Amino acid sequence: MDEAPTIQRARFDELSPRDLYDMLRLRSEVFVVEQECVFLDLDGRDHEPSAEHLWIRDDAGVAATLRLLEEGGGVRSIGRVVTRPDVRSNGTAALLMAEAISILEADGCTAIIIGAQAHLADWYGRFGFVVSGPEYDEDGIMHVPMRRVNS
Repeated sequence: MDEAPTIQRARFDELSPRDLYDMLRLRSEVFVVEQECVFLDLDGRDHEPSAEHLWIRDDAGVAATLRLLEEGGGVRSIGRVVTRPDVRSNGTAALLMAEAISILEADGCTAIIIGAQAHLADWYGRFGFVVSGPEYDEDGIMHVPMRRVNS
């Protein structure tokens, strides 16, 4: 990464058709095709009133995206974290995660939860997340619940 990419942020109704299409396409390419996990990605939560979407776009399209959801009681979640294969390991997803955590801390949430693919638990640990329960199978991929308590 030569220059820091611009992180974009919007609620569902503020997304352009192109951005929405590109984000959903990336999620499908990675979660359904690459990871061979047939599941309904469109779970009805993308357009919840408090849901927010963050993404980074480059010349090839959406490079990485995630969504922020309200879980109640001051707890928010970060989910649908996905990075295009050609930009993995270059820091793009880390920038997006750091921004998501910063936004949620500024909003005053008390804790952030994620359902992490088990092999990425150490990566999420770099951002202060700790495993908060037993490993579980979600659509054929092992996951762990993780939690980050904000001060």
